[in-house]
Amino acid sequence: MHMADALISPAVGLTMDAIGVAAIGLCVAKAGRDGFSEKKVPVMGVAGAMVFAAQMINFTIPATGSSGHIGGGILLAGLLGGVPAFLSVTAVLIIQCLFFADGGLLALGCNIFNLGVIPCLVAYPLIFRPFLRNGVNYRRLSAASVAAAVAGLALGAFCVVLQTSLSGITRLPFGAFTALMLPIHTVIGLVEGVVTAGVLCFVFKMRPEIIESAQTGTRLDDEKRLPGEKRHSGTPVKSIVIALAALALITGGALSLLSSAKPDGLEWAVGKTEEKAGFGEAGHAGDRALIDAAARAQENTAFLPDYSLAGDPGNAAGTSVAGVIGAAATFALAGATGLVISVLVHRRRKTAASQADAGYKNV
Repeated sequence: MHMADALISPAVGLTMDAIGVAAIGLCVAKAGRDGFSEKKVPVMGVAGAMVFAAQMINFTIPATGSSGHIGGGILLAGLLGGVPAFLSVTAVLIIQCLFFADGGLLALGCNIFNLGVIPCLVAYPLIFRPFLRNGVNYRRLSAASVAAAVAGLALGAFCVVLQTSLSGITRLPFGAFTALMLPIHTVIGLVEGVVTAGVLCFVFKMRPEIIESAQTGTRLDDEKRLPGEKRHSGTPVKSIVIALAALALITGGALSLLSSAKPDGLEWAVGKTEEKAGFGEAGHAGDRALIDAAARAQENTAFLPDYSLAGDPGNAAGTSVAGVIGAAATFALAGATGLVISVLVHRRRKTAASQADAGYKNV
């Protein structure tokens, strides 16, 4: 569901870019205020890498001629909480855009909003968390995953329609475009929900505090236990991180070769609607010039366009290399974001301790 620059006007694109930057800044600040646990840093990095790799696998939607891939926002939110998940999804989208030309550079803000803000900051708190209000178990976790994934992807798809319509770059009729986008992404959301439920239930079985801390906002190293209560299976977080990292590498390096070649849900919906309406031209020459400039800039940064070695898009080795490099780069960017937040938390606590100590001495 990554939008291309061809669908949006510079005005809409730049506005959404500004919204994306603001959301990133606010979420970094909020995560710092909420006491982000340093133990979540490796989970944040490896989970982002796993989602990057998973997004490389397009699965065929039977009887439609289209395919889909998971968005990963609800999966990350279930592991990390909504705010850190949004930052991790953003890392995925930035790496995809800059290194692999997946999603337009001008449209990056739209993609951050549709695939990050909507699932992590809207669907997660409003749909996912209420399912777990009375406690976490496998049944509630599975139901929450499916419901939130479907709602998040469908709402994100509708935002794609709105952004495209407001841009006026295409002549895609709003009603016809919506009628194609929502059903296909509802189906994709169902598949994503099942995958999300499987991963979250696995982690819950191995180390339930990871899931519980995401819902309650408590720090992993501050979990309180009742006398005699066993809160987890004893599986070290390090072991879970290693397992997820291995899954990311296997998915990006090998399973990505099984990806469907059929157009994804957005491309399919655009193509079907275009058969009736067709594309229009950019509003004026200035718009076209900015869109072309963004495309040229992206060409200079995307060293593995379309997840392949340059000039050889069908090469399996190139796809595997792209999967491994992309997962590693996402791990680095998402993990670095977590480290920055941890530093902010540490400084905040140090300042608070110093002020408290000064106040005590003045008494």
